[in-house]
Amino acid sequence: MAEFQLIMPKMGESIAEATVIRWLKEEGETIEADESVLEIATDKVDSEVPSPKGGVLKKKLYGENDVVKVGEPVAIIELEGSEAASAPAAPEPVENKAPAVVAEKMVSDAQETAAPAAANLSGGSRFYSPLVLNIARTEGISMTELEGITGSGNEGRVTKKDILAYVNNRGAAPIAPAVPAQEVKSTPAAPAKEIKAPAVSVNAGDEIIEMDRMRKLISEHMVMSKHTSPHVTSFVEADVTNIVMWRDKVKDAFLKKEGEKLTFTPIFIEALTKAIKDFPMINISVDGDKIIKRKDINIGMAAALPSGNLIVPVIKNADRKNLLGITKEVNDLANRARAGKLNPDEIQGGTYTLTNVGSFGNVMGTPIINQPQVAIMAVGAIKKKPAVIETPQGDLIGIRHFMYLSHSYDHRVVDGAMGGMFVRRVADYLEQWDLNREI
Repeated sequence: MAEFQLIMPKMGESIAEATVIRWLKEEGETIEADESVLEIATDKVDSEVPSPKGGVLKKKLYGENDVVKVGEPVAIIELEGSEAASAPAAPEPVENKAPAVVAEKMVSDAQETAAPAAANLSGGSRFYSPLVLNIARTEGISMTELEGITGSGNEGRVTKKDILAYVNNRGAAPIAPAVPAQEVKSTPAAPAKEIKAPAVSVNAGDEIIEMDRMRKLISEHMVMSKHTSPHVTSFVEADVTNIVMWRDKVKDAFLKKEGEKLTFTPIFIEALTKAIKDFPMINISVDGDKIIKRKDINIGMAAALPSGNLIVPVIKNADRKNLLGITKEVNDLANRARAGKLNPDEIQGGTYTLTNVGSFGNVMGTPIINQPQVAIMAVGAIKKKPAVIETPQGDLIGIRHFMYLSHSYDHRVVDGAMGGMFVRRVADYLEQWDLNREI
């Protein structure tokens, strides 16, 4: 029987590996097409890996709790109803190229050349959903053709609509083969001096607690970020009295009409997207000595989990949504994050991150950048303070609501002037809130 290798899928641009949590199928068990074979986990989200083909699980290549790199085979599945085939060849190493994503390596019998060849969909530089890959295999679309299809999805991904439109128009106007992306070669840096953590003594009565899997990965990610980016943090105090008064006025009616709570988070996200449009060079990533300027504005929002760990679901294209749309998406993602029901695509693709340290009673913080982004903002608790109020009749002392905005940014590409002006612009949008605004 023919065999193919089930590949560890790509879960996000900054995720290079995943941990096998549990096998849902045992060796010798039958697998239906698109049926889940195993559960995996990263520092972002847990997910299931389906098999794009039906067959029998011949061999599990990794055990539970093993860490597997993206693009590596995790299992061998024997297809039913095919002639005997030779054993699958080990995947060849490819230098300086991204690993394959959600794909399979077909190992066919040499005598099957008389039948129509299945599309070889291993390799490829873009993410393709299982549905798109299945359509490509059914229609005999090669990876070269697939790479040449213009995608209308997030980050240029090919959607079901894109591939079906290509199938319908196939042959009418040939699509030129995709041109391989130019490899970016940077000058190798001098080897960094190894930093050793200090030895820790354990005294009588001390309790040793093993980090869980997610906490280990978060720890590694935070250390990597500090080693990668020289962090600078700028602070601004914003008068958000108008926002507090407006929310108090509309929140009950909003809850009754929409069945959801109106929090401050959507308001902060809207102000961030406006400021990013004013300062597009804050919406970037760094690749060696190249700057990647992002087209989309995707705002990640850090959410605390019941376990104490953090996860960052992403509001995609936040600048294209009104306040009502942002509010509904914020509530939906936050609720499903706490319930552990986020999809892998919902925690990737962020271009800027917001974290609310005020929810813990903190007035400010110095957040760590969520790589490969270059900036992150923390919003503090809203506090009442006496303040000088300027009026045409003179200055008065009044009670106002204030909060601190803390903006951490990568000093390699964001200088203090832009980093400071950006956070000031966010504060300006918050302070200029219209008390009569409709939602």
